[in-house]
Amino acid sequence: MITVEKALEIIISNSSVAEKSEKTDLFNSYGRTLFKDTISDSNVPPVNNSAMDGYAILTSDIANAEKKTPILLEIIDEVQAGNKFKGDALQSGYAIRIMTGAPIPEGADSVIPFEETEESENVVKVFKKTSIHENIRFAGEDIQKGNTVLKAGTRIDSAEIGLLSSMNMNQIEVYKKPDVGIISTGDELAEPGLNNSGKLINSNAYVLYSEVKKYGGNPVYGGIVKDNYEDVKNCFLSMMDKDIIISSGGVSMGRYDFIPDVLKELGIDIKIEKVMMKPGKPIVFGTMGKKIFFGLPGNPVSVMVSFMQFVRPAILTMTGNYKISKPVLKAATTEVITKKTGRKHFIRGIFHIKDGKLFVGTTGPQGSGILTSMSSSNCLIIIPEEIDLVKIGELVDIQLTGHSEI
Repeated sequence: MITVEKALEIIISNSSVAEKSEKTDLFNSYGRTLFKDTISDSNVPPVNNSAMDGYAILTSDIANAEKKTPILLEIIDEVQAGNKFKGDALQSGYAIRIMTGAPIPEGADSVIPFEETEESENVVKVFKKTSIHENIRFAGEDIQKGNTVLKAGTRIDSAEIGLLSSMNMNQIEVYKKPDVGIISTGDELAEPGLNNSGKLINSNAYVLYSEVKKYGGNPVYGGIVKDNYEDVKNCFLSMMDKDIIISSGGVSMGRYDFIPDVLKELGIDIKIEKVMMKPGKPIVFGTMGKKIFFGLPGNPVSVMVSFMQFVRPAILTMTGNYKISKPVLKAATTEVITKKTGRKHFIRGIFHIKDGKLFVGTTGPQGSGILTSMSSSNCLIIIPEEIDLVKIGELVDIQLTGHSEI
């Protein structure tokens, strides 16, 4: 039995980064990973433009403007967003009505907002002075031509999609998704929605399917396999064209727990069989060339916790991500936590912030079949192997389960 840290090290070192890429459009790029550095071929914004609806003016003209003694300027034109001023450079004593996003006319060096002015018959009264360049967005102040904006290995979220579209890109090159086979084992299981009297509903496959999609894999469900050695072997054989195979159940010490033996017979190099953690001790990990195999426990919470700790970072690594770690923070406990020594515990918890400090408590009963405890949690409380008691107010590590990787 090995530590969580050693298990993760083995898994990451055996998860090969995909060598293939594919093109995708921006609408379908969410959650994908950039294959190459993205270098801008233009400035963003492309020209100096107004940050406000107001008047483009010369700062020196309104240096003495006050509410009681406004400065009067003649309005000579208007510039809407998408258009530009077609006249000569703006001269002293004049103003140009301008809308947000419109190019700054030549000669103007600031913009006074409408709310600081009063207009009447093509004359504007200005009640407040401005600083030079006030309310002007300069060309390239967000992105400069030639700059690397996003690095290869960046996982694309909404902000990244906005950046890519602002650079006039509609297609990007991303890492190819790994194909991930999902297998559920057990005579006791039945699919949801059927006549399932006396059966346990197969929630694991649906959890794994959604988690694989979330982290950039292409899930393929192989169905429920009965507790028969040949059936289990044949199901794995049918999935051998996949990059990753994940099974749930059949990895413990029971009479019908065939997964480790099946994997060995198929020539898979078993590198992990037990991990010093709870929930999720009986975890099998193996490799065959660049393919990787995970045998996860059958209990629903064990599946979710072991997926988060091991399968998630493997998929992220294989899809080229350079951020694979969930954030871990310190929080003070609001209750006593006890456990046996010898294994690292991942306890479902709920953290909250009070007076700028983090506090955390458990979700209640921690049985590995209590899936509601995962749904109601927003973190995992991590208690090291050697600790058996945590008192109220003591600081513990909490892993944020809903937060993006860092």
